[in-house]
Formats: sequence, C-alpha cells, structure tokens
Amino acid sequence: MRNQTKKPLLLTFLILIASVAGCIGNEDDDKETLIIAFNLKDDYTNVDENPQRFADYLADTLDMNVELYPVDSEGAILQALRFGNADIAFMDGAAAWIGWQQYDLEALAADQKSDGRTYYDAHAVVLKESEMANVSLDSNDSTDPFSLLEGKTSCHTGWLKSAGMLLPMGHLIGNGYADVIGDSDDIESVRSTILNFFSEDSSIPDSGTPYYSYSGALRCLSEGVGDVAFVKDSTVASYCANTDAQDNEDWCLDEEEYVLLPSYGQAPSHPVMYNPELLDSGKVTLIQDALVAMKNSSEGISILSSVLNTPSIVKTTAVEHLSSYGALVEDVPGIETYFGDKYGIEA
Repeated sequence: MRNQTKKPLLLTFLILIASVAGCIGNEDDDKETLIIAFNLKDDYTNVDENPQRFADYLADTLDMNVELYPVDSEGAILQALRFGNADIAFMDGAAAWIGWQQYDLEALAADQKSDGRTYYDAHAVVLKESEMANVSLDSNDSTDPFSLLEGKTSCHTGWLKSAGMLLPMGHLIGNGYADVIGDSDDIESVRSTILNFFSEDSSIPDSGTPYYSYSGALRCLSEGVGDVAFVKDSTVASYCANTDAQDNEDWCLDEEEYVLLPSYGQAPSHPVMYNPELLDSGKVTLIQDALVAMKNSSEGISILSSVLNTPSIVKTTAVEHLSSYGALVEDVPGIETYFGDKYGIEA
C-alpha cells in the first residue's frame, strides 16, 4: 500500500517540476531577441575580450534575449543587416557609409575616441619653411596653401587609405585643384590623378615598407623625400612630440618644424548600424540608451575598454556621423564601384 501511495505522489511532484520548468522556459521564449553581428575569434585567451560579455550585458540591461551572429568581414555585416540576419553591428566608417548609400542602413550610435570625439580630422602636414606653410600662417584669407600643392611630392599612408589618400584626393578633386586622369568610374584613376597633380615621385607605399601608414608618411616628409604628408590630427604628436623625447621616432624633426594645413575633412569612428525597415524606433531608442549608459557602471566600462575598444558610446545618425566623410570621398573616381566590390554590394 505504501508503494502504491508513493507512486502517485512522485508522479505529481514530477509534473509540478516540469510545469515550473516550462514556465521558466516560456518566460525566455516570450522575450524579444536582439541579434548583434560580430567578428568572432575561434578562441579568446583573454576572457575579458570575449564579446559574449557584451551580449550578456545587453541581455540584462534590455531584458531581451541577445545573440551574436558571427561574421568575417564588413561585407558580411552589410548583408546580415540588409537581410535581417542581424539587428545591429559596429562597422568601419567607410563600410557604414556605403551601406547607408546603397541599402539605406542607419546609424544609432558611434564609439568615441579618448578625447571624446567621434571622428578624427584629416590634415596635410608640411615643413615650417615651405611656401605652403608660409601661406597657411600668413593670416590672409585670400591666400590658399592647397593651391600650392600642385607639382609637389606627396607622401600618402598607403593605397586608398582614408586620411592618407581618399579624403585629401576627394578634397582636391571636389574643389577643382586636381583633374581626374583616366576613367571616372575606375578606382585605378586615383593613382594617375595623384601622379599627374603631384609629382611622379610621390610615395604610395605598400604595407611593410618604410613609408607606409601614418608614421611612414610623416617619415617620408621628415626625411625630405616628400613635400607634404597626408595624415590625421594626432600623427605628429604621437610620433614626434612625446613628453619623453626618447619615445619619439629617431627620424623626427623638432615638433615646431611641422605645420598642419587646415583640415579638409573628418574620418568617422565606428558607428552602430541597423536596418530601419527591420528594427522599430522603440527598440532603437532602448538600444541607444543602453549603449550610452555603459560608461556609468564598472562592468560597462570594462566591456567598453576590453571588448569594444572605446571609452564610451554616444547617440548619432547617419547624416550626423557620415555626411562629412561621404561629401569628400564621393568625388574620388570609381569609389562606389570600389566599395561595392570590396564589401560585396549587390543590387
């Protein structure tokens, strides 16, 4: 009799457990889901860098199920947002701009740099005694240092780099200083345009060579190889104006030898992009608020630093964040075709 009594009680207990588990499962199933496209590594030796921390943080903050959608390129991110495989993603500025232009993607936020800006200024740097420097420093609004660049030897950071090539050439072409040489729909025309406007000895370095990147372009100028270097606003300070002079590069000149011509454009930081046709405005606002508030908690600050490589995030739109960049690069010959091929843009 006792065994017969225990069996119904045990069965009742198991049914109760199953029903409670089912209720718990249903609570998760009832939550909205947010999917983040992210370039994932196979292995994270430093657990603090694992983007799952970011997903878990947003899941707790938003009370949503948050999942990571693995991608391996900016092009894959564009397609994931376009077709709804992901809801949001941090993107390179150039890829974000082409996604805005081609697929009507939008920006909801952008990461900040250490100084609080969501961009850096692109600059041409010349030497103090050059005619470009003299005109730039003469306090005469009627004189134009950029008009003196024709025929000079230019130092670029590399082929089709934003601050080192695309932005300055977009400025020079768009404002009528330089004429496009070659097919206006062929990105290779940029090279011909540079060598025609500047000197045939201009430096367009390959990766791994001495004059490649920001430091390489400034070195090219410093060593007298070129007359102008196209870099960003912090380049001189980073390589040649450190508090401890021993931290400066051995090819550096004294800091006062470098003159930055007026900035001609801005390169945007990484925006958080989304597809407005697939993500409603209410959810966008919740995500924006959660991202901006990350700087207010110790866990959020840790994730910003270790996972997202930024001190903080601010709200923005595509118009605010990408217009300045787009207004310059759209004048570069073949740029939309180039970006289309690079990022796998499909009609």
